[in-house]
Amino acid sequence: MAGMQATAYTYDAETRSGQVLLDDGTPVPFGTAAFDAGGLRLLRPGQRVRIETEGAGDGLRITLVTLQTL
Repeated sequence: MAGMQATAYTYDAETRSGQVLLDDGTPVPFGTAAFDAGGLRLLRPGQRVRIETEGAGDGLRITLVTLQTL
């Protein structure tokens, strides 16, 4: 699993899924399982997040979304 930072782009509270923007501007979707794995209750667009991923290119999949902490 690779860890990196991104910016929350969209979030749907009903499905607990959305998209993040990688630092190069690429949008990447995340599902309910990745959101729930991070233990978050809410995510606002513009928040910096830490994500863990699997795969690469078109097969890139987010496995965890959590808030970025210093």
